[in-house]
Amino acid sequence: MGASKTRTLTYLTLIAVVFFSALPLYYSVVVASRDNSALADVPPPLFPGGNFFTNVENVFTTVPFALALLNSILVAGSIAISVMFFSTLAGFAFAKLRFRGRNALLLITVATMMVPTQLGIIPLYLIMVKLEWTGSMYALIVPALVNAFGVFFMTQYLSRALPTELLEAGRVDGCTTWGLFWHVVLPVARPAAAVLGMLTFMSAWNDYFWPLVVLTPENPTVQVALSSLAAGYVSDYALSLTGTTLGTLPLVIVFALLGKQIIGGIMQGAVKG
Repeated sequence: MGASKTRTLTYLTLIAVVFFSALPLYYSVVVASRDNSALADVPPPLFPGGNFFTNVENVFTTVPFALALLNSILVAGSIAISVMFFSTLAGFAFAKLRFRGRNALLLITVATMMVPTQLGIIPLYLIMVKLEWTGSMYALIVPALVNAFGVFFMTQYLSRALPTELLEAGRVDGCTTWGLFWHVVLPVARPAAAVLGMLTFMSAWNDYFWPLVVLTPENPTVQVALSSLAAGYVSDYALSLTGTTLGTLPLVIVFALLGKQIIGGIMQGAVKG
C-alpha cells in the first residue's frame, strides 16, 4: 500500500511539472492564434482561435523572419557542431594525455569562465571591424567555435567514463592518438556530447545581445527579429507570440533528436555496467 501511494504521488508530481512547464508554451500558441484584443478578454481564452496562419503571414511580411530563421539555424548549428567536436578533442587531451603544462592550461581555460561576457564585447567588436566581418554570420560563428564550459564539461566526463586501459589496448593494436580519438573517444563521449550540443544550440539560438550589436536589421537572427516585432508604441502581442512560437519549434526539434541520443547513450552505459 505504501509503494502504491508513493507511485501515485510520483506520477502526480510529474504530471504537475509537465503541466506547468508546458502551460506558457500552450498559452503562447493560444494568443498566437488570435488577434491582439484577445488579451483583454475576461476570462482569458483557453483554446486556440483561427488567426494563426494570418498572424504567421504577418510575421513574415513585417520582418525578414525567413532570413532570421535561416541565419539562426546556420549559426546555432555550426556553433553546436564545432563546440561538440573541439570540446571533445580538448577534453580527451586534458583528461587522458600527459603533457607539460596540462593542469595550468586547464586552469586558465576554466578561469576564463569567470570573466563576464560583456567585458569582451568592445574589443571583440573592434576585432570584427578590423576583419570586416560586421553584419556577417562569421562574427557570430567564429568567436563561439569552442568555449571553456564545453572543454571543462568534456574533460570531467571523459576522466570518469573513458578507461585508460581501453586507450592502452588501442595503442597495442597500433592505433595512433588521432585514431584513438575517432574510434574510441568519440563513441564513449557521445552521450555527453549530445547534452553539450543541445545546450550549446539553445544558448546560440537564444543569444540576443551580441547579434544585436554586430548585425544589421536587414540581416538578423531570430531573437533580433522578435525584438523588432515587439517594437513600437503599441506592441502587437499576438504577432510577437506568433514569432516566438515559430522560433521555439527548431529548439523542440533539436531536443527531440538529441534527446534520443542522450537516452540511448545512458541506457547503453547502464547495460554495459
